[in-house]
Amino acid sequence: MNIRNALASVVLASCLAGCGAAELISNGLSYSKAVATDLEHATGVKPEVGFNWHNGSFETVTVTFPQVYAGKPLDELAHTVREVVAKDFKQMPDTIVLGFSLKSQG
Repeated sequence: MNIRNALASVVLASCLAGCGAAELISNGLSYSKAVATDLEHATGVKPEVGFNWHNGSFETVTVTFPQVYAGKPLDELAHTVREVVAKDFKQMPDTIVLGFSLKSQG
């Protein structure tokens, strides 16, 4: 690696470290697993959790439950999801997508 590439790598790493992006990228999978586990404890149902980070911006977390959840009103579930995502990812994404898988009935 030449000096120019090394310098560019150091600058890029410094920028990413300053905005928390490096931590999100390196720990994102463990954060999404923590969200799934915490939501399973809160609801009794374990969702699938994904995230999208693009160009230095924490854009989206998607939380998909395997069936419609009727244990709480939707606004309470959304509030719980929002709190857990912010806590476990240590920052709030631009958007949280909350969904439910609907299997065919026959």
